[in-house]
Amino acid sequence: MLRSSSGYRICQGDSIVEASTLEDLAATEEGALPGLIALELGLPPVEVKIHSASPRGGGLGGSSALAIALIATGEVICGVAESSAESRAALARDIEARLMELPTGCQDHFPALLGGVLEIRHEPGGEQVRHLAVDLAALGRSLLVVYTGQSHFSAGSNWRMIRRRLESDPETIRCFDGIRDAAREMADAVEQEEWARAGELMSQEWFWRRQLAEGISTPAIEDLLEVAKSSGAWGGKVCGAGGGGSVVLLCPPDRRQEIAEILTAQGGQVLPAGPVAEALKVEVLE
Repeated sequence: MLRSSSGYRICQGDSIVEASTLEDLAATEEGALPGLIALELGLPPVEVKIHSASPRGGGLGGSSALAIALIATGEVICGVAESSAESRAALARDIEARLMELPTGCQDHFPALLGGVLEIRHEPGGEQVRHLAVDLAALGRSLLVVYTGQSHFSAGSNWRMIRRRLESDPETIRCFDGIRDAAREMADAVEQEEWARAGELMSQEWFWRRQLAEGISTPAIEDLLEVAKSSGAWGGKVCGAGGGGSVVLLCPPDRRQEIAEILTAQGGQVLPAGPVAEALKVEVLE
């Protein structure tokens, strides 16, 4: 993000959006998220260059990571004190909800802020976030993230699930309880570095999640997960709410490369994704 003397400019790949005012920027499709954040922070004219290795609609929290990065760099440009992680996550969540006109969560924002492997517990009064002590290199040797080739939009599906839960639909409650139980056990499996057990729990979570609404699962998702499991993966699930996007898998390190090649032949795109310990950092360049 650079100060500009001639309005606002958003560059992402071959796309360039220019506007003379923040209101005009927020009214564009490509500049809506940066525009709303800039309006909230009162940013002066700036040029923003965006690069992401995550496919658009990949279900990997790319828009949430972008929102966090824009808020953090915007605070520097504005010369204001650095907000807490909780405040930044809440602001990003609410701006995304305003943009989509649907409720959103914070689960994608804290990893972008804090790095590492996190347990996020949604407790009364707010989220409780805990770093898990994990050998990230060992996790990376077993982790595979594969894009299905189908873009997704999760907010609408998420809201339909939540609404049925608020209406006390028995089947929805049963599925949410199954997801909750898998998530509770997952933190222990990860801390104990029991990767095979963690993979099984990912598959267990997906068993419940795919029953929540029509369209969460797709043939591409099911094909990749089935082929991965039959090729020796310990387990996996869709990233985010499903309906396309990416799947994440855990597999034996000595089988990872072969499974990656098999899934590529199946039509998946293996992404160069791996866990990192570093938290968000803003560098000021002269």
